[in-house]
Amino acid sequence: MGRLIVVSNRVPSDGPPSGGLVVALHDCLKHNGGVWFGTSGDIVEDPEDSFAELSGDGYKMRTFDLSPAEQQGYYLGYANSVLWPLCHRRADLMALNAGDYDVYDSVNRRLARMMAPELRPDDHIWIHDYHFLPLAACLRAEGVTATIGYFHHIPFPATHDLMALPQRDLFAGWMASFDLFGLQTQRDVAAALEMFRGLNGAEQLRDGSISLNDRRFEIRSFPIGIDADAFVKEAQSTDGRSLLNFAPDERLVIGVDRLDYSKGLDNRFRAFGRFLENRIVDEPRASLLQIAPPTREDVDAYQQIRDALEGTAGKVNGEHSDLGWTPIRYIHHAVPRDTLAALYRAADVGFVTPFCDGMNLVAKEFVAAQDPADPGVLILSQFAGAVEQMASALIVNPYDIGEMAQALKQALAMPLHERQDRHEALARGVFRNDVAHWTQTYLDTMARISTERAALT
Repeated sequence: MGRLIVVSNRVPSDGPPSGGLVVALHDCLKHNGGVWFGTSGDIVEDPEDSFAELSGDGYKMRTFDLSPAEQQGYYLGYANSVLWPLCHRRADLMALNAGDYDVYDSVNRRLARMMAPELRPDDHIWIHDYHFLPLAACLRAEGVTATIGYFHHIPFPATHDLMALPQRDLFAGWMASFDLFGLQTQRDVAAALEMFRGLNGAEQLRDGSISLNDRRFEIRSFPIGIDADAFVKEAQSTDGRSLLNFAPDERLVIGVDRLDYSKGLDNRFRAFGRFLENRIVDEPRASLLQIAPPTREDVDAYQQIRDALEGTAGKVNGEHSDLGWTPIRYIHHAVPRDTLAALYRAADVGFVTPFCDGMNLVAKEFVAAQDPADPGVLILSQFAGAVEQMASALIVNPYDIGEMAQALKQALAMPLHERQDRHEALARGVFRNDVAHWTQTYLDTMARISTERAALT
């Protein structure tokens, strides 16, 4: 295929790439040649309508700055205070501030104007996430005819929630301007198809593609994975228990999430408190280590969830701590990736209980990090996208405090042979469907669509 063009909100220009997705995209660009477009992370008073160019080891990086007004309206406002809660089934938390959509739209149009002169008809353009939902439509308006794909890393919004979006009449047109609209799960695909079934002028064709206003495009599921092999090496590099001041027989339950209302953290803490209430006195003690780095702290909803979480942690610890034991250890800052991997490996239980999640790679990282001879147990929310691939986890309803507490008891008492069987089934999927598989599957689908389009012209 021609060049690969990647667009994401931020370009990883701070040094060698780290993390599965960034490494995978870096490797694709290095192999195919191309350009990675995105914001620089710098906020300047009067940003120029031009790109800064950086070298990316066989490909180019093009970054652009945002103004304070654009950072507020495009990023903090419409993207993260409207689209994020909308997609996470929390339309009640949308902050519909006048002017934010106009700024969001203008940033997408500005990026399209700057990109268009650099694009070629045989490019394959891969746009990532909700910050750039209108970008394909903006590029088409600039005359771009190249194949354009999109991947939605978060859940697709429910049809009834979309009714709360003032720009709901534009949403389908944004999607139809892409040639391939990628989603995490079959559940998300079903939600997207439900939206189009209710639209005048929309038709699902016999091959599964969608036709809308003379635009034909595909909606497909591409469950994202991790770099499992690399994560195993990181997990084995350090003894995770040596990092903790634990008693020899103390059990470790771990949760790792960005501090976000979609992660169900307050219910998770309350479920752990319920588990402690029902604990038999002579059972080994279990501690919950929750790592929740801050995110979007300028958005009011995040300040509220932080206050609630700290209050619940204090209540549980106040009721159950003693002089030598604090049952909930809550860390509100980032932890290095290799340290996280070692902590996963040391944990007896991975506690992954979001209310709504596109995929949740923590679940896959936890599985990859385990020692197959003595693996921990994954407890997984039925609302995480990963549940479609990880049926051998203990599946829970994150709104049911009692069910989660019972799952903790079951996980910590699970015999070795059952833990091994469950882990073997989970690991098979994690290693087979890794991030390289995800990337190649998506790009192969884009190439097929491009070839089919060329044959029709």
